[in-house]
Amino acid sequence: MKTKKWVLIRGGGDLASGVAAVLHRDGWNVVICELAEPLVVRRRVAFAEAVWDGKCQVEEIRASRVTTFEEAGAVLDAGEIAVLVDPDLEKADLSVFEAVVDARMLKRYEVNSLDPGTFLIGLGPGFIAGENCDAVVETKRGDKLGSVIWSGAAENDTGIPGIVDGRGLERVLYAPCAGKLEPKVEIGDFVRSGQLLAEVGGCPVRAAFDGMVRGLARRGLKVEKGVKIGDVDPRLDKTLSVTISDKALIVGNAVLSALKNRGVIEEK
Repeated sequence: MKTKKWVLIRGGGDLASGVAAVLHRDGWNVVICELAEPLVVRRRVAFAEAVWDGKCQVEEIRASRVTTFEEAGAVLDAGEIAVLVDPDLEKADLSVFEAVVDARMLKRYEVNSLDPGTFLIGLGPGFIAGENCDAVVETKRGDKLGSVIWSGAAENDTGIPGIVDGRGLERVLYAPCAGKLEPKVEIGDFVRSGQLLAEVGGCPVRAAFDGMVRGLARRGLKVEKGVKIGDVDPRLDKTLSVTISDKALIVGNAVLSALKNRGVIEEK
């Protein structure tokens, strides 16, 4: 059954999907475990979308939802990524995996409840190598982005998005109140400053500047106040909405490096 190395990724958002893409392209069998109703902003570059639609494609890579872990083999044999609704890892057989990558971006400390023999790589804040994981990959933009930490923690979450073309916090769309999300635009649309982009429970969400909608959560989702629901990019380049970000690829390559340095796969 195992003709390639298997890796399990917890989470299927845009950063996790960048990691999945790097490992898939390197020849790994990738299984993503997700929530039953994932809230994803950059949906066109997130394999979590397969939970909703059954199938999805990020760049050239296809993914299919499976309902049981036993179904994953056929999807992987077809050259795709398997997506399983299994947030607590109750369905997946961890014994077949060389490693687990926790890419849920919870940004808080959690005790590692996995079997002690499971090699765990944690992404970003909340992970401490040698305590609740084996290695940490830095996810904060800057000189240390993509660093593999074998002892210690990633930098703390500041809650402030990175600067893109002079735009920072205003790039991100947050739910102004709790309620159902009703988008008024689509991912990839060019928008003007002040334009109505969405409503949440009847509360308007408007663009802070001229730009391109890089990400927007799924219509009909019920969200809490303050939750991230969208992303407007000041760079007027539509391809940015359908391509994996440089940050996600850097983090993905760092995960691959961590696996190789632990001797999980042979050096080429």
